Amino acid sequence: MTLLTGMTATQSAALWSGLLILLLVILSVRVVQARRKHRVLLGDGGVSQVTVAGRVFGNAAEYVPTGIGALALLAMLGMPVVAIHAVGAVLFAGRLIHAAGLNDRKPTLGRFTGMALTYLALFAVGGMLVVHAFV
Repeated sequence: MTLLTGMTATQSAALWSGLLILLLVILSVRVVQARRKHRVLLGDGGVSQVTVAGRVFGNAAEYVPTGIGALALLAMLGMPVVAIHAVGAVLFAGRLIHAAGLNDRKPTLGRFTGMALTYLALFAVGGMLVVHAFV
């Protein structure tokens, strides 16, 4: 824990941004692998596994950039390191859990929990930024 609390705000934002970017790359590679496996050149080819891999990546790509931008703003504003770690960790966990829980058969607890954590992180960071704009 000392390692994390000993970081600067910028280092904290860099840690979580880097992990989120790596997650995006991994999810993208999974799309490529599914397309290759099923010989799909473009789109999903009507193959469920390719569709799911594409949506897992797409959902992360929709939320992660906003989170990274918000983490950078928190760091630039000099917000406490613990706040940056909290937002980064909750967002990363949310995206990871969502990726593991999304499937084409039924809604899952992982999908719900992942989205709930993602919304929690983005709502919290949005609130922090709005409040900080007036403080």
